[in-house]
Amino acid sequence: MGYTDALFSHTRNKIMSTVEKGTKIKIHYKGTLEDGTEFDNSKTRGSTLDFEVGAGLMIKGFDNNVIGMGEGEVRTFTLSPEEAYGPIHEEAFTDFPRERFGDDMTIEVDGIVQGQGPQGEPVMARICEVKDDTVKLDFNHPLAGKNLTFEVELIEIDG
Repeated sequence: MGYTDALFSHTRNKIMSTVEKGTKIKIHYKGTLEDGTEFDNSKTRGSTLDFEVGAGLMIKGFDNNVIGMGEGEVRTFTLSPEEAYGPIHEEAFTDFPRERFGDDMTIEVDGIVQGQGPQGEPVMARICEVKDDTVKLDFNHPLAGKNLTFEVELIEIDG
């Protein structure tokens, strides 16, 4: 096999190797909100995001949009709330008695508090309103109700 044939064969194999459900991949990505605010960036953290496509580890819209990508490809896509973290659910807003937070705790609107769920699991919530006797918490995911844009670079297909 000559040099040109070997180069063509190598290139053809790379082109034909694309992401499918069940493929393990390594990517870099940047996530932004509609106003351009960056909410996450794997390059800033200095490590790729490694996952198996379709294994339920990623939000559905993200999984669906990396299918068909090839190594080195960059793809930008925007996800609706339904494809990402869902809509804002009004039932996720709950009033708690102020005394449950203790006197030494700073309670400010947009602050984040951590508590325990019904099975003792850690639960995060955003403080959305503070009154004299109650604190309203929002248990929605912080990115719920938002359109999210991702710029994804496929670094490696891991077999």
